[in-house]
Amino acid sequence: MGQGAREHAIVKALIRTGTPAADITVAPGNAGIAQEVHCEPGLDPNNPLEVTNFALQHKVELAIIGPEAPLIAGVSDALRAQGIAVFGPSQKAAQLEGSKSFAKEVMSAAGVPTGRAHECSTLEEVANALDDFGAPYVVKADGLAAGKGVIVTDDRAAALAHAEKFIDMGILVEEFLDGPEVSLFFLSDGKGVVALTPAQDFKRAFDHDKGPNTGGMGAYSPLPWLPANFVEEVETTIAMPVIQEMDRLGAPFVGLLYCGLILTERGVRVIEFNARFGDPETQVVLRRLITSLSGLLYKAATGHLETSALPEFSKDVAITVVLASEGYPDSGAPNRPIHGLKDAEADAHIEVCHAATAEQDGELVSTGGRVLSVVATNRTFAHARKHAYEALEKIHLKGSHYRKDIAAKVAE
Repeated sequence: MGQGAREHAIVKALIRTGTPAADITVAPGNAGIAQEVHCEPGLDPNNPLEVTNFALQHKVELAIIGPEAPLIAGVSDALRAQGIAVFGPSQKAAQLEGSKSFAKEVMSAAGVPTGRAHECSTLEEVANALDDFGAPYVVKADGLAAGKGVIVTDDRAAALAHAEKFIDMGILVEEFLDGPEVSLFFLSDGKGVVALTPAQDFKRAFDHDKGPNTGGMGAYSPLPWLPANFVEEVETTIAMPVIQEMDRLGAPFVGLLYCGLILTERGVRVIEFNARFGDPETQVVLRRLITSLSGLLYKAATGHLETSALPEFSKDVAITVVLASEGYPDSGAPNRPIHGLKDAEADAHIEVCHAATAEQDGELVSTGGRVLSVVATNRTFAHARKHAYEALEKIHLKGSHYRKDIAAKVAE
């Protein structure tokens, strides 16, 4: 379920690791996904009854939920009630992403390291919390905001204005944590976890981490600068304690636990959790996966992750660069024609995941803010970057923009 580059990356990885394309259906999908597998554009992935009826009618063996909205809408619960295996947590468990304050409560109970935070329901409380922590100010909407609910700024007025925009959701004001960020995905069957390979994403809209926060403008994997025991440490001190606490709360977490982490001088801290694959990190993590993706997800969905072999990843590196439409992230410029994709994809090192595209009168057009995700693999980051940016130069979308510094530091 889903219609973005994350879902396109999942489809590509399923096919690449052994699932026949004919066995895959995506709802609603997009123009790029429809070139590879069957799509159901009229099926609403956020409607539990619609999705469940479709799954029963078509004897679906495994439902994979891409975005967060169907999880919060209770789609996974409806499917499970009909005996269908689902990779995606229940509505209650998905509150780890749906509510920042709930996530903080879980971390506190589980003894998971994270930044201090104040929950605020009025602008006066926000103002007091800003003064308590001081600049840089970190203000987060408590609910889902499509990757745009967070602001980090030295401007107190901008922090207050952001809080006012989302005050109806509730606001968290947090202490600022400094250090490199890491995204680490864990598959969970509600009892145990299996780690995938770490990645780093780039949230700001423009080069050198300038501009507003976005849903993500690029990513790379692996992270050669991480400490050798990093993944094991996160599994022991963060992922497993959270899974155990969710089980204790009567909300076993079955699906993808996305740990958004930061390496501070005081150690690893959690910035946020998501309850599904992250975008654009999925594009690089799954591009390197060798093990059967459907096998891993099915074992997680059916409670048998402990019988799964550990996932293997290619030694090649992967980077992805997001091509965004004019005005993104403040606005998008839909229905503009896209040209040059075939030339870009002629390079064997390149695959393009469609994020927001449609076919209109026989022509490929943009339909949203983040339009395409160009993924490059190679032996080194320098070579992968070369292929990615050469491919981007071949793609033409009026007014579009992309960051030119994705994985630049690690390629030096």
